[in-house]
Amino acid sequence: MTLYQELRRRGVSSLREVGAQLRLAPQEYERCRDELSDLGLIVPTNPAQHGDRAELRDGDAGRQQDGDTVAVIDPEIALLRLLHREREQLREHLDEADRAYGTLETLAGSFLRAGSLTRSDVDVELLSDYRRIQQVLEDITDVIQHSLASMHLTSLKREVGERVLSRDRRQIGNGVRVRAMYSEQVCASAEVAEHLRRRVEAGVEVRIASAVPMPLIIADAQFAVVPVDPAEPAAGAVLARGPALVRSYLALYEHCWHTALPYGDGSAPDQGGDGLSEQQRAALRMLASGMKDEKIARGLGVSLRTVSRMLSELMQEMGATSRFEAGVRAYRLGWVD
Repeated sequence: MTLYQELRRRGVSSLREVGAQLRLAPQEYERCRDELSDLGLIVPTNPAQHGDRAELRDGDAGRQQDGDTVAVIDPEIALLRLLHREREQLREHLDEADRAYGTLETLAGSFLRAGSLTRSDVDVELLSDYRRIQQVLEDITDVIQHSLASMHLTSLKREVGERVLSRDRRQIGNGVRVRAMYSEQVCASAEVAEHLRRRVEAGVEVRIASAVPMPLIIADAQFAVVPVDPAEPAAGAVLARGPALVRSYLALYEHCWHTALPYGDGSAPDQGGDGLSEQQRAALRMLASGMKDEKIARGLGVSLRTVSRMLSELMQEMGATSRFEAGVRAYRLGWVD
């Protein structure tokens, strides 16, 4: 700029005097002075002026010092000094960022990160604000590593459903197993049926239950979000952390999951079990009561291999994925009393 060029030509001179000779307006003069000083292209020659630059601008003393002489610094030297100063500031910022990251990592380890809680750690938080509940759900779903299981009593709004589908695809892409259970009353809606179809296409395991006890979300067997009062959704929610507590909710979920039907399988043919032998019916009754294969074999007076083959055939016929599910379906289909 013109002021710097003139100062450089003179070497050491009065900054205010040069500004006056160049007929700089007061605002332009102050702008040029500040810019040259910030860039390190000029420095005051008065020893009293080598302190904090803020002192040069505060009060009448700062205005009086504007008339003192300044020395011009070569651009190369000024650039090196500026780079050094910026490097020091950047180092300070990085140190601050490291400290902040360490603090956040500690908090995340205590409250959010899956797997951070020991088997004996239990923490419960009451969530009364709807926005806080939504934030907790977002936080939990962001740190899921293995599995997400949910129960739903009602259908989702369209915009919420789109966010859920987007989250499903992201989590399944990361290797997370996603399961969702809905009440069969909800599925009567065509809109809900379409949403469930899209979730299944995305890779979600969806099942339909005749009754869902309450809304429930379980993440990695470490976090569970349950209603304060299942009969009053507006009462808020409870966030439970720690496997010592969450595994109880998970056991409830697994029970409901095994008694529910995979989505799209709700219209399974009602064969009435007319083709079943008395031995098969007895095996199903004992299976549904929770008996092990060995006890069923003793009760029927047959070998363990025969029981295993018989139950495998029945499971295949009913489309059941577990023996417990086969027993439940047998009751629901009316095959056993």
